[in-house]
Amino acid sequence: MTALDTSARFVDPDAAYRAIIEAQRGLTESQGADLNAALVLILANQLGDIALLREALALARATLERAK
Repeated sequence: MTALDTSARFVDPDAAYRAIIEAQRGLTESQGADLNAALVLILANQLGDIALLREALALARATLERAK
């Protein structure tokens, strides 16, 4: 089983962040949530590994829990 690689992989992570934020510009909160859901599904398909997907989901969930 391959472990999820959480190291920084973008040459310019700020540009990646800005691209994600910019994609939501002008959208309602509901449209933004729909965009995020579509993006997750597209990237999950690109990942193509259910074990890695589950690991990523658990990591994302844990991030939310730590933010409380």
